[in-house]
Amino acid sequence: MNAQVPRRRRRLLIALTVAAALITTGCTAGSTTVDPSQYRRIPAASGKAVDGGIVTIAMTPGLAPNYIFPYPPAAANGAVIGNDLMWRTLYRADADGKSNADTSLAAPPSYADGGRTVTITMKKNSWSNGKPVTAGDVVFSLDILKAAVAQSAANWAFYTPGQFPDGVTASAQGSDTVVFTLEKAYNPAYLESLLQQLVVIPSADWSIAAAGGPVLDYTDPANASAIYTFLTDQSADQATFATNPLWQVVNGPYSLKSFEPTTGSFSLAPNKAYTGPGKHTLTQVDFKAFTSAAAIYNQYQAGTITVGRLDSSYSSKIEDLRKKGYDVYAAPAPARSDPLVINFANTTGGFDKIIAQPYLRQALQHLVDQPGYIKSRGVYNGAASENYATVGLGSAFPPDFGGKAPYPFDPKAAEKLLTAHGWKVDKGGTTCEKPGTGSDQCGEGIAQGQRISFTLASASSPSYVGARDLAFSSEAKKLGIDVKVVSKSLNYMYENYTNPGAPANTNEWAMQDSGPLVVGSYPTANGVFNTDGSFNLGSYSDPEADKAIEASVFGSDPKALSAETTLLSKDLPVLFLPTPDNLIVWKSTLSGPPATFEGLLKFIYSPEQWYFTEKQK
Repeated sequence: MNAQVPRRRRRLLIALTVAAALITTGCTAGSTTVDPSQYRRIPAASGKAVDGGIVTIAMTPGLAPNYIFPYPPAAANGAVIGNDLMWRTLYRADADGKSNADTSLAAPPSYADGGRTVTITMKKNSWSNGKPVTAGDVVFSLDILKAAVAQSAANWAFYTPGQFPDGVTASAQGSDTVVFTLEKAYNPAYLESLLQQLVVIPSADWSIAAAGGPVLDYTDPANASAIYTFLTDQSADQATFATNPLWQVVNGPYSLKSFEPTTGSFSLAPNKAYTGPGKHTLTQVDFKAFTSAAAIYNQYQAGTITVGRLDSSYSSKIEDLRKKGYDVYAAPAPARSDPLVINFANTTGGFDKIIAQPYLRQALQHLVDQPGYIKSRGVYNGAASENYATVGLGSAFPPDFGGKAPYPFDPKAAEKLLTAHGWKVDKGGTTCEKPGTGSDQCGEGIAQGQRISFTLASASSPSYVGARDLAFSSEAKKLGIDVKVVSKSLNYMYENYTNPGAPANTNEWAMQDSGPLVVGSYPTANGVFNTDGSFNLGSYSDPEADKAIEASVFGSDPKALSAETTLLSKDLPVLFLPTPDNLIVWKSTLSGPPATFEGLLKFIYSPEQWYFTEKQK
């Protein structure tokens, strides 16, 4: 669910079958619970750089790309080749979400007119064809983005109607100064997080509406729309990703060398005109797609992967990998939560009426055994932390309940909530006995005899997803709540189980577990839980939540975001699951700045700053 990472996948049932066995037998890929605190440190850059060598990066199963134009539609879920390795954003974020002064294309913004005028000075950078990266390129990028969302709100994955880029105009004042004029001032921290999504694209080479066509005035909205249509049409042809001359004009550290449409694997070659940090000692960077966590672990064992992640089910094997010459870093991703997404629009079996009741959502959260999942060798093997808030762990904008669970694991409390609201709890099937809208009745639209039964779509990878979903289903069934867990590939879920992107499939899923939700450095839920949010997968809608999000995005109250977090986390637009540690693995013969390895927690890759300390065979 992370909008900033690419996704693709072709695997269905194996992970859940294995997960069921793990829960039943108490076994896992290892037999020792890991203490992740042992792996919280990244070694400092060391050793003498050796020129050459190919880095092979293992992509998490389900996260291989299928799109190349850097402004993906919501349906693509951020599935863009190379993220900002080929086309850089105006500001590039570090793992903590703050803009990186060295790798950003511009100096920090300055504000005037109550925050409605934002002036940005560009650094000296160049495109791969030698042309300079200019303020005009930034204006072009914004105009194409505005054309995209004007055609359809679904044309940009990060778009919320009425917000950026709506009400924003840009003008170039010379080659190195761009001025943004805002109809309404944003919280500066939030605006900068938006500018971290503004990918700067080449106006001199992409301002065309046909191959070999004339350069168009992109400031004309009609021309901008035609340009956008042409570029997205070109992006639909995966077979030409590596050969289309459009995609060879880059300002990032790499250009695309090859792409395999059948798998999503791709290779990058150094962009010799790149002017950012890093000495480009590597010959090539290969991103390799995998179908399972087991396949990745096997390749670690064989020594064929240079960098990647380790599924938490293999956390007890960390010491084995270190003996084979790998370094390991373990930490929760910043600003991450792991939700069971609820589909409030699913009318199958009256689910929409049932789930609209706050007490029912609270009861279901009481059935999520976060402490038990963390301890289980069949789920997290110790490598996770409890989390009950939309902003994730350790946020500077915490909810008022801190780290304490508003609805902790407590099946008896869940049962009490149900019986107090007119339900007869029976293991054979819990039913509504007292329909109506009174305080001791089931709630509006819930008929007498109504049962609680729904489908939970569970991602087939990583393995802990299926394991935790089966555990939740098992607990629910003890109270007569029938939760049918079905395994689906991530690729299938991202294409089909999103109400904004696939409204025809609204009644095909009631809940889904597709992994993490990662928000930005200013971790508002804008776009995710507001009524018109482009990532509002389950159509959650609450007027008070909309007001709270509006206040945190546009207001100046420093407590507004914490208030938003508190409201949402208590109202349960999703059910909260533990946040697993990300286990980052890389060969000890590979070195570079520690921050570049920490960035892997959020899929931020910086291979241009890496180097081998030994010649590669």
